[in-house]
Amino acid sequence: VGAGSRLYLLHPVMATLYGSSCPVLDCWFVQERKGRGGGLTGATSQEKSLLRIRRDAHSLGAEAQRQPASDISPDRVYDVTDPAATLCHPALSAPRGSIHKPQCEINPFLPQPSTLKWATALTDSALSPVYLQADWLSVSLQGLDGQLIQSSIMRAPTATKEPQVILSVSSKTVSVKSRLGEPVLLDCGFWTDSSSPLSGSGFAVEWRYQFRGDGRLVLAYDGKTDRLAEMQEEGATLDFEGLHEKGNASLILQEAKVRHSGTYICTVFLPYLLAQVAMDLEIVEPPSLSIYPSPLPLAVPGQVVTVHCEASGFAPLSLEVSWEFTGADGTSRSLGSGSLTGHRQAWDGTFSQRSKLELDTSKLDLGRGGEVTCVAVHSGGTRRASVTLNVIGFSTPSIEDSMAMVGVALVLYGLIKLVSWTFISGNK
Repeated sequence: VGAGSRLYLLHPVMATLYGSSCPVLDCWFVQERKGRGGGLTGATSQEKSLLRIRRDAHSLGAEAQRQPASDISPDRVYDVTDPAATLCHPALSAPRGSIHKPQCEINPFLPQPSTLKWATALTDSALSPVYLQADWLSVSLQGLDGQLIQSSIMRAPTATKEPQVILSVSSKTVSVKSRLGEPVLLDCGFWTDSSSPLSGSGFAVEWRYQFRGDGRLVLAYDGKTDRLAEMQEEGATLDFEGLHEKGNASLILQEAKVRHSGTYICTVFLPYLLAQVAMDLEIVEPPSLSIYPSPLPLAVPGQVVTVHCEASGFAPLSLEVSWEFTGADGTSRSLGSGSLTGHRQAWDGTFSQRSKLELDTSKLDLGRGGEVTCVAVHSGGTRRASVTLNVIGFSTPSIEDSMAMVGVALVLYGLIKLVSWTFISGNK
């Protein structure tokens, strides 16, 4: 058996049975409206629909026998055969009475050969098999609490409402956050029905990146010929053994960089079929803070003391900087955000920003001084940096300062008396 067909004999990743019963899924059937001439108008229609899941074509569990609500047309009730129970994940089963339900959308699907060079080998024959002459559906699912996303392609004999799952692609990493420099795993697993004639002709996998309208190919692999596409992003790889033996198409980024933040799309190709799931990756790195000058010079009443705080090495861009002052008595108060500069971007894609605070000791009641703190609030965490401010000669001296001033006055008085006595004695 060749490498391209080993997967379809085993496929255990997606074949795990999740429980004793499969859910009934409330879905929306969405399709483009047809005009009077039979062409598509560009507008879409949506109808309530129901998927009753079963593991084999001859059984329906008690839950799967549930009758549809009155506002669901019988033409939109589907008894789905799912041999591997890919639609039976706990994240797709809403608790009874819960208003939170999995999201489910059904669309008509048109099988066609791929034009991508890493998938063209799957349909090297110009003839379409008779097997494709059926009703094909695509089901997109999002589980509860973002635990799962899944896309399944189903085939139903023409004019029937009993489709069978042929290809399923899923991910448990719907949204991922990572620190800079860490390895990242973006989960993608797939299963194919080994009884389908399309499952013996190999597969292909593509990972693509999108961010704010821009996109690029990350990695593409032709499983039939065991070849990687020439355009492969540095540091991106697959577990090829797990890919062929377990349907594990997960993407491994060896070292997270700021430019990796965005949406990743995992697409699995069979001859004439494809299914894909999309997941988000965000690289989050908290800022490093530094305050200068440190230590601060001694301040006197009426003097303006300038303090700078620099936040550097953070991503993403959003950052809130503020200042706090904590007096000798432990009481804290806000000093505002100071004067902020624009962001600067470093070679590694991280950002830096500065804040300047001017402390006017004639307007601010700073007492004898205290601790000045720069606070940076970021999605990666809050960071704080502090420096001590000492104010001397302020208008309300402490007992210690008063005693010190009395002592200084006595010393000065003694010196004056001594000089005066010496001068008088010399004149005599």
